Amino acid sequence: VQLQASGGGLEQAGGSLRLSCAVSGRTFDYAAMSWFRQAPGKERRFVAGISRSGRKIAYDNSVKGRFTISRGNAKNTVYLQMNSLKSEDTDIYYCAASLGMSWDSVRADVREYDSWGQGTQVTVSS
Repeated sequence: VQLQASGGGLEQAGGSLRLSCAVSGRTFDYAAMSWFRQAPGKERRFVAGISRSGRKIAYDNSVKGRFTISRGNAKNTVYLQMNSLKSEDTDIYYCAASLGMSWDSVRADVREYDSWGQGTQVTVSS
């Protein structure tokens, strides 16, 4: 599985960005998809995830009500709509795919993800 993330950039606080992650191959329908974030020298942290079915969605508390994850199954793409951005949202964002989760499951453990995109930088200026 190959993942290609895009959509990061520089935005002012209060603004919006939309990240996209295109998944190659025919495995998209079988993968739970998530977004993680990582600062230099720190561990990768869960941001949001969506199950294979699309019915189970999870968010880190820090982004609830501001970020929305969704699947575009026809396009083999997962999105992260980021609204009301804050300076503390600044990080490198990675999309990830897990083929080991059940149909209606999504989990935040980085060790459960098989494939990773290359990362896209999000910078929010205050």
